[in-house]
Amino acid sequence: MPQSLANLLVHLVFSTKNRQPFLQDGELQNEMHRYLAGICKDLDCMPVRVGGVGDHVHVLARQARTISVSDWIKELKRVSSLWIKTKAESLSDFQWQAGYAAFSVSRSQSPVVDRYIAEQERHHRAMSFQDELRALLEKHSIEYDERYVWD
Repeated sequence: MPQSLANLLVHLVFSTKNRQPFLQDGELQNEMHRYLAGICKDLDCMPVRVGGVGDHVHVLARQARTISVSDWIKELKRVSSLWIKTKAESLSDFQWQAGYAAFSVSRSQSPVVDRYIAEQERHHRAMSFQDELRALLEKHSIEYDERYVWD
């Protein structure tokens, strides 16, 4: 086949370092989500939904065939960290956690994941980020060691 084609939907999840609630302000949170979507577009990873709450984000996007998941997330974190530190003096210590979680999403489940991300505020009234991530890891049969998941 002379042409390379792909349609890989990926659900990315990552937190601020130590789950600091840097993104509690609704306006800043929305700005960050739009900014992350823009970075995705620049990387040819077309965003479907970006959302989250004060201490973490979720990204549902189509992964470009020219970038690895780790390079994609590395660039999302690098560029958005530089950007947010210019927004206010109080954000000069902003950092993302070192790790991330990435889950494949079937086309049929895309609307479910999209809605899940859209409803993060409501969802986190009843569940912490740690419990949410544990549930996602278990749902996707990903083995993990609690000692290395949180930073």
